[in-house]
Amino acid sequence: MKQRVTVLGSTGSIGTSTLDVVARHPDRYEVFALSASTQVELMLAQVVQFKPRYVVMASEPHGRILAEKIGINGLESSVLWSKDALEIIASHESVDVVMAAIVGAAGLAPCLAAARAGKRLLLANKEALVVGGDVFLRAVKKGGATLLPIDSEHSAVFQSLPSDPASWAHCIEKIILTASGGPFRTRDVGTLRDVTPEEACAHPNWVMGQKISVDSATMMNKALEVIEARYLFGVSPEQLEVVIHPQSIIHSMVQFHDNSVVAQLGTPDMRGPIAYGLSWPERIASGAAALDFSAIPAMTFEALDVNGHPERFPGLQLAWAALRGPSGTCAVLNAANEVAVAAFLGRRIRFDQIHRVNLETLATVTCSQPDCLEDLIALDDVARMAANAVVGRIAR
Repeated sequence: MKQRVTVLGSTGSIGTSTLDVVARHPDRYEVFALSASTQVELMLAQVVQFKPRYVVMASEPHGRILAEKIGINGLESSVLWSKDALEIIASHESVDVVMAAIVGAAGLAPCLAAARAGKRLLLANKEALVVGGDVFLRAVKKGGATLLPIDSEHSAVFQSLPSDPASWAHCIEKIILTASGGPFRTRDVGTLRDVTPEEACAHPNWVMGQKISVDSATMMNKALEVIEARYLFGVSPEQLEVVIHPQSIIHSMVQFHDNSVVAQLGTPDMRGPIAYGLSWPERIASGAAALDFSAIPAMTFEALDVNGHPERFPGLQLAWAALRGPSGTCAVLNAANEVAVAAFLGRRIRFDQIHRVNLETLATVTCSQPDCLEDLIALDDVARMAANAVVGRIAR
């Protein structure tokens, strides 16, 4: 029997890669629902190819335009744009698998809906755990959902661990997340203030959206991954380590109590972890190229203070600081960073001021104990207001 799949964020890089894998296995999967923000023409092409029952657009104007085009093409997909539309397609009784690929805190509500409904939840939206934390994990447990990581680093860790999660706490010495170092790994630190959005979005190894590309350039993406790993694998902050691996061949590693290390390797292609999440515990063809070990350049590793410059990636250390802070601190950090990155992409602040926005927001917002989605949304709103105030003060 085919698995019915909802793809949240189907027009982004993860979403299109997911559909590529799904299309390779028409005997195993069918698309139930798709969602996007504003890319009407790409969504129309996806509807023509996959014929989902439902399509969600972020706004009514885009939804109406798409609905008209769907009608002209004689298609039968229903277009939704209501406030709870994402939650509807994530928790629908006909859905088996939900790919959560919406960037940012906006993806938290549908992730929680899928978790409560007991779906197989493929988590490419790291903010669901960064913001949701224990609230999200309780929903997964209560709903009986299957939570599978899709970020290449977390998928690598998951693939390197024993199959029984109950054994993880007794065997893990530490988890080592690899990072490419982004486009500015060797750039003169003194010139980082002059970085343009175009330069920050030019990642050397991965093709990604603007926000995650900027996060990779600042290493805030890795900070968010550290936080996500703490919740996914139940380890302490002290058991999490980051090492720079410019080639992005080893996606992450686990060191066990006997000091042996298990790593997962692959080409830098997100279709690998996506295929694993879709088929787990089996494996299916992903479309990703196989590693050619005779052609791989030397694999190298570097400390975070590349060339003796710890100030190159100051935001990374905020991960451990947030994890040690009061409950909700990680949600504040995420909100501040989203505001700061948007301000940078809008050319309102410099690249090196992203970290300042994050620091000052963390110092300004008092965290309460979030216990439900409404608490998390309220905290997110407060943090965004504080971050926008910081941006207003320093905007050039």
